[in-house]
Amino acid sequence: MFQTLLSCRKRLLLPVLLLTTAPALHAAESAAPAAINSGDTAWMLTATALVLFMMIPGLALFYAGLVKSKNVLSLFMQCFALTCVMSLLWLACGYSLSFSDGNGFIGSLQHAFLNGITPDSAPRSDAPTIPVLSHFAYQMMFFLITPGLFIGAFAERMRFSAVMVFSIFWSLLVYIPCCYGVWHKAGAFLGLTGVIDLAGGIVVHITAGVAALVACIMVGPRRGFGHSPFIPHNLPFTITGAAMLWVGWFGFNAGSQLAANGAAAMTLVVTHLSACAASVVWMAIEWIKNGKPSVLGIATGSIAGLAAITPASGKVGPIGALCIGSVSAILCWLACSKLKAKFKYDDSLDVFGVHGVGGFVGTILVAVFGTKSFCGGLGDFNIGSQLTTQLLAALYTIILSGVVSYVLLKIIDKTIGLRVSEQEESEGLDLADHGEAGYSH
Repeated sequence: MFQTLLSCRKRLLLPVLLLTTAPALHAAESAAPAAINSGDTAWMLTATALVLFMMIPGLALFYAGLVKSKNVLSLFMQCFALTCVMSLLWLACGYSLSFSDGNGFIGSLQHAFLNGITPDSAPRSDAPTIPVLSHFAYQMMFFLITPGLFIGAFAERMRFSAVMVFSIFWSLLVYIPCCYGVWHKAGAFLGLTGVIDLAGGIVVHITAGVAALVACIMVGPRRGFGHSPFIPHNLPFTITGAAMLWVGWFGFNAGSQLAANGAAAMTLVVTHLSACAASVVWMAIEWIKNGKPSVLGIATGSIAGLAAITPASGKVGPIGALCIGSVSAILCWLACSKLKAKFKYDDSLDVFGVHGVGGFVGTILVAVFGTKSFCGGLGDFNIGSQLTTQLLAALYTIILSGVVSYVLLKIIDKTIGLRVSEQEESEGLDLADHGEAGYSH
């Protein structure tokens, strides 16, 4: 009898205990921070370092090897200084304007100087398994490398002060609105919705490529352009830099999945395959046209393939990557060898021809090769409507970057001046701008 009563009391107390503890358990669950995944965080820290590696030393070596020996330090200096200056600008306002809610064009200043963000801050909804600070650091690397791309277009003739001023204001007026719409607003860009750009075909490559074209035209050609050869002074620098860029691009593209998962693995695979395809196609074109494949050609082809796959790398499969890489090699080669010669603009290191054209190719072709109806495609969208969206996004980006670049360069030219003097250009920017020489004789 006693055992029966005890059993009944236990059965009666259980619902009471559940009723009294359930609210406390629910409150504790609501208050608990989202789960940070150590594997995802470790990968994102690595990807951040890889993208920085693309800028210094990768891009610096790639560009420095292509110029004359008297300008080698100027390219290293510009890449190094931009790394520092743009990182400080990202802290001051860049991250907040890019990745906090604002209006339809740009974010707010609520997180300026990382205000309100601590190591324990709840993660972003689009990156739920990594700390906000990791997201801040990763995106900072994109912010600093984008202006680093366009300095190659006006290498050997633009004032160091003009490069810095132009890069700062261009990043605020062009990069940040594009980043805000395409990435923070998840493809809601300048009135469009559903824009696809995983890692920067629009945000990085088209913006920088168009700025490069406008700048090289406004600054004017190098002395001797059109009748004197411009021979790279150190191709081993350039091929080493290209190899570093290729390695870093795994962080650039696969890191943009913001997690260490199958999607990141596929992104890494298609990134590599596109670069391989573009390198081989560029090499084949030169072999057929010139009778010999060049080191510079295969290096340039790899960068074209990497730039082109960047926006599409989250949607295409291996076959799509081969197609995009091959098409980008053909079109970028035509832009660098034929288009530039026809219109006689001095894009010193082919920034527009490789990054601008390559980024455009990938931005458009993701609408074709990224669909499930294409072999290996991962996207679920209609080709026609997505193609229209991608074309309009690319067009809006071209107009925005082109107009802002033109206005900024006009203002800079009227104030501090864009171009070094003829004497300084003849002397070399290493001595003229920095008072140092890259090599002793």
